[in-house]
Amino acid sequence: MFRSTTILALLGVTQAHTVAWTKGMYCLGGPDLSNEDLNTNTAVAPLYDLAKEDWWFQHDRGCDAAPPAEGDILELPAGGKFTVELAHNRAQTTFSYDGKFTSAWPDGEDHPEDWSGPGNPPDCIQDDGAMHTNNQSTAAGTAFAISYQSNMADVTIENLAVFTVLEHTPWKRIATYEVPADLSPCPEGGCTCAWLWAPNGCGQPNMYMAGYKCNVTGSRSTKKIASAKAATYCEDDTTKCVAGAKQMIAFNRMRSRSSPTFEHIADCIKQKKVETMLLCQMGRPQCTTLPGVGKTVSLNALEYFLFECIALTLLLTGAQNDIFV
Repeated sequence: MFRSTTILALLGVTQAHTVAWTKGMYCLGGPDLSNEDLNTNTAVAPLYDLAKEDWWFQHDRGCDAAPPAEGDILELPAGGKFTVELAHNRAQTTFSYDGKFTSAWPDGEDHPEDWSGPGNPPDCIQDDGAMHTNNQSTAAGTAFAISYQSNMADVTIENLAVFTVLEHTPWKRIATYEVPADLSPCPEGGCTCAWLWAPNGCGQPNMYMAGYKCNVTGSRSTKKIASAKAATYCEDDTTKCVAGAKQMIAFNRMRSRSSPTFEHIADCIKQKKVETMLLCQMGRPQCTTLPGVGKTVSLNALEYFLFECIALTLLLTGAQNDIFV
């Protein structure tokens, strides 16, 4: 085991991001199943500009091949709640070193309850960019999705449906999510779940997806979850909202012209009254003449402008009770 000073030093220099740590998590001890790493942050790194086969359940770093230990599972009590730990590193959770390096916050440090960036209105939080927010009120929110497939290889974006959303997170380390009462029991072998986060600005436009072996408990429901559909930006017109089960938001990834994410961004651009959109080589969109900017910008720059579009497609909080057929 590392000495405490060594651990603290490693935590101080490691590039920090955030993920939900809990039993049943893939890559809980890192991608090498022969060597459990109590100080791992492999599952924390964002998924940026990757092909789907690489970002899907963190295949790029081997997490999809590092399942939880036999018997370790995330329990989802139907009609109840479950709690996870949002942190930058396993060492900053109770899953390492008996929680010695934890605090109320994801970085293991102490912060005021009204923690915010400098200025009024506040700029992005400067002392922990991994939060990707100005303050609690602008934290984009996180979600969990479920697939009734025991084998991760059988999970698709259509059978992985968001079932709970927690507004204004990530924020504190402890995060508690609601479970729909009508979530039916999982098949033998359990279900597959994913934790999801598309930050609302403040830093590189990342997306996050982590995998979990999960199981619904205490349910007698026979309801089935509908095939998940891509969400649509609808803050300005709720009649455009997609009803029923919704897919995760896949954001800032390598994409094709037919990608639902590309269409979603196009809808956002229309909402924001960007005047022109062009398709360039390899199907990557570029936009010109942003209102009030008057210059050509790349997709990457535009995505900063459109964070609110992406993050606000899942507007409901708590258990998602309209997902069943």
